[in-house]
Amino acid sequence: MHSDSASQKTFDLRKFSCLVVYVIFFAVLNETVFNVSTPKIAEQFHLQPSEVSWVVTTFIITFGLGQVIFGKLADIYDLRRLIVIGFSMYAAASLVGMLLQAWYPLVIVSRAVQGAGASALPALTMIIVSRYFTPEQRGKLFGLFTSTASFAVGVGPVIGGYVSAYFHWSLLFLIPLFTLAALPAFLRFLPKEEKTDGKGKVDVLGAVLLGAAISALVIFCTNPQWPYLLVSLLAAVWFVLHVRRVPHPFVDPELFKGARYRAGVIIGFLLFGSVMGIVFVVPLMLHAMHGLSTDDIGLVMFPGAFSAVIFGTVSGHITAKRGSHFAFSIGFVLISAALLVLAGLTDKPVWLTSAVLVIMYIGFSFVQTSMAETITQSLPVHQIGVGMGFYGLAVFISGAVGTAGVASLLDSRILDVPLLPFVGRPQAHLYSNLLLIFAVIVTVSGLIYLNTFGRRRQTSPLLTR
Repeated sequence: MHSDSASQKTFDLRKFSCLVVYVIFFAVLNETVFNVSTPKIAEQFHLQPSEVSWVVTTFIITFGLGQVIFGKLADIYDLRRLIVIGFSMYAAASLVGMLLQAWYPLVIVSRAVQGAGASALPALTMIIVSRYFTPEQRGKLFGLFTSTASFAVGVGPVIGGYVSAYFHWSLLFLIPLFTLAALPAFLRFLPKEEKTDGKGKVDVLGAVLLGAAISALVIFCTNPQWPYLLVSLLAAVWFVLHVRRVPHPFVDPELFKGARYRAGVIIGFLLFGSVMGIVFVVPLMLHAMHGLSTDDIGLVMFPGAFSAVIFGTVSGHITAKRGSHFAFSIGFVLISAALLVLAGLTDKPVWLTSAVLVIMYIGFSFVQTSMAETITQSLPVHQIGVGMGFYGLAVFISGAVGTAGVASLLDSRILDVPLLPFVGRPQAHLYSNLLLIFAVIVTVSGLIYLNTFGRRRQTSPLLTR
């Protein structure tokens, strides 16, 4: 145990809740804050969509891997030291990216280091909550995580659009510097007597192999050449063999013995990858089809982002009262319907697109909250921490794959064929068909969920625990 009654008294729930909202917002915000700016970045460096997509995908990859790494380091090293390292990496990479933004390769490197540093914020915050708060307090804080993260993902394009339109996209690198204000508060909250027991080991080779498999897969999505896919498969096979042999694997293979957990990870991967792909393609669509500036694109997407704040809380209450199956069903229907409607609106007035995005974001709030509860229910108590960690890694990596896949399809223009008869403008077919593909993926995800976690299989909701 890392806590006792004395250390728990150090924490004030209301103050810590405000701190959690602040740091989680700025950590997750960077996933999407550059999305709306990709047209301007592509124009400045003369890039194709597949090339500019790395501004988004590199951050997502290192953000996902970093959460698992910092979670394992927390079992070995002092939390206060790890928090300082995470904040410092996040801030330093932001400054470098801003000052040297004229060189695109360094922009990508800065985004990668940003993601690694930012990953410390949600990972270590989750550990602090699990160590120093009661079960009732943890429930409130975890619900707060979901609502804040949903809002940050949605509001990122709004902030990014405004900054890019009225200033310069490189100033977006400075946003993470606001997190430094929270560092003293974190250090005050954590007990000074926090010590490590010296046990445990970080599986560096496992982390490298998993990172190589994921990176090669994302490269293959943006540049579909078989050597990249071969490297990804070889690294993945080596990783699987490796984690079965070492005593402290990067990912515990015991996790995947449960069919329900495996299905939950697959569903989360498909759903989150689709949503991140949509968030990436909509700004490009609005720019290409309607000639909107980045600030106007942000305004179109803002109502959906704001709805995530309200309905993130609503979905939490519904999940608690009616169960995760009921909440997921609502979200699944809303997202599927929104994508089908949106596919027919690619060349229609933008206010219609904005209204349909609200429905999609509401649906995603329900799905995100219900999936977290579903994954928790599918694991034994002693595996919930590591299971949620890998689930978080999977969904963040899916965002990178989804973004890269969209960029590759836009480059190839293989979908530039008329399918929907009521989409009139020829240049709209590409975006319309992309949205139809996402609708199919979401539908498949929902069917997998209903087959695996259907009403007869569902465990009791939160209130019956």
